[in-house]
Amino acid sequence: MHLHFIESGPALLVEQDRRVLVVADLHMGIESGLERHGVHIASRSAVRIARVVACIEEMKPDLLLLLGDVKHNVPVTSRQEYRELPGTLATLRERVPLAVVPGNHDGGIGRFLEPGELLPPGGAVIDGVGYLHGHTRPDPELFGRLIILGHHHPVVSLVDAVGCAARARPAYLYSGLDAGCEVETPPGGNRTRLLFIPAFNEFAGGIDVGRLSESGLGPLSRCIERETAEVFLADGTYVGSPATLSPAGGG
Repeated sequence: MHLHFIESGPALLVEQDRRVLVVADLHMGIESGLERHGVHIASRSAVRIARVVACIEEMKPDLLLLLGDVKHNVPVTSRQEYRELPGTLATLRERVPLAVVPGNHDGGIGRFLEPGELLPPGGAVIDGVGYLHGHTRPDPELFGRLIILGHHHPVVSLVDAVGCAARARPAYLYSGLDAGCEVETPPGGNRTRLLFIPAFNEFAGGIDVGRLSESGLGPLSRCIERETAEVFLADGTYVGSPATLSPAGGG
């Protein structure tokens, strides 16, 4: 298996039997959600999808996997989403086959998808790799392999010797399962590994990797091995472990 970090996404290409382009947390329609809180931003959906298309054209995947939270607004679907999602998804599927693992923001997403594109909310195994949005407990079939998940929006703030922090940057967090984590016994005793991937949406915000295990955002966030986990920037640069990168005042 080969993993290719795509900095311009951020996105991930998983190359095994097929080339699977993984995009997490698009949050299409986020602008209308921000507007309800008094933040007025013109829709950037066209620019956002152009970035996805650029990733497709660069990596030439066999499958585009949207790893949950394709849409933003809950519990309803906004007018912006009704207006933009059909064309957005058509733009993507005309270039590459499409699959969606639904996230906690994706209520009603099925109405915008074609038969066979919507995968189970408990995740799916594709070419031996598990894929999960991250807000639900995984299907038992996902244990004992690499599980790639979104939902947590990991970011990292790099601090210099005098304590000045750079702007939070999208990050990947790779970890085994903590020994104290109560999960199903993997078939054949194979080791389960977790790869938390960053949000594609530029307005989605994030959780610092040093606090991810305490966030309680999903069942697997508590399973991170803080001391041995590895953190990578969007371009694949290794920067340390959550324990060494914890922000000041963090756990």
